Amino acid sequence: MHLGNAVTAAGFWIGTLLPVAYFPVFLVGIDSTTSLSILLTLLAVHMVALVVGHDYPGSR
Repeated sequence: MHLGNAVTAAGFWIGTLLPVAYFPVFLVGIDSTTSLSILLTLLAVHMVALVVGHDYPGSR
């Protein structure tokens, strides 16, 4: 079950650190469909990472 633990840990840490990637998107601005799709993709990945990493034992 080491793979499940690794996936949970990766989900937790991606969910924790991914908001740092929002800053460049906001600094450049959301003025095109490309930047909007990047933001929506980041949000979707962030939500999936939070769900996957929810049971990480180091988060308690």
